[in-house]
Amino acid sequence: MTQGLYEIIKNDALTSTVYKMVIKGDTSAITAPGQFVNLKLEGKFLRRPISICDYDDTSITLVYKVVGEGTEQMAEMKAGEVIDVLVGLGNGYSLDKCGEKPLFIGGGVGIPPLYNLCKKLIKAGKTCTVILGFNNADEIFLEDDFKALGANVIVTTVDGSYGTKGFVTDAMKDINYTYFFTCGPMPMFKAIESTAVTSGQYSFEERMGCGFGACMGCSCKTKYGNKRICKDGPVLEREEIIW
Repeated sequence: MTQGLYEIIKNDALTSTVYKMVIKGDTSAITAPGQFVNLKLEGKFLRRPISICDYDDTSITLVYKVVGEGTEQMAEMKAGEVIDVLVGLGNGYSLDKCGEKPLFIGGGVGIPPLYNLCKKLIKAGKTCTVILGFNNADEIFLEDDFKALGANVIVTTVDGSYGTKGFVTDAMKDINYTYFFTCGPMPMFKAIESTAVTSGQYSFEERMGCGFGACMGCSCKTKYGNKRICKDGPVLEREEIIW
């Protein structure tokens, strides 16, 4: 984990509530897709944890949804401003168990951390299928980005206004896959757990206090005892989770 001041390169709206922020600075503490950063916002006591969508040697891409005062404040920030960031938090996805046909399942703002993971596995020669789940067509983001990587992309909408009508699990049933990676809300996880036919990894969305394991405010029950989502996760393997 490193801490530093990062310059905002851009901060653009992808939908009416979802934004893409690119910040410039040291990325050496990032060791795996699925990790997150913690942003210090002026006037806010607690930092805001945001998953890493993508990164390279000099920049980090964050895709976030405006859901409260903190993210509203983020959405108003402009290119050229600087922000205090803790980088390289959490344990990300493990790439070595995925087989040849990994499946990526993202729900809403759980989609961004799957992007860099998919990017890495396609580069490694894997055949990747991505299911992106939304409520309606107005919420869709990153579909074209995953397609540009070379992934087979399926979009589901609850109201049927775009793509496959229904939930991500409706699309899962017709796919031949060797392993799954997912991130999204808990109801989606429970539906996946009753549908999935392989091993996989879940990345939990959880409210956090400190973001690095000190406060024990974001624990999850596992077969090995309680694990802290911020420190031991956010990614946990299917077989260890007690639902």
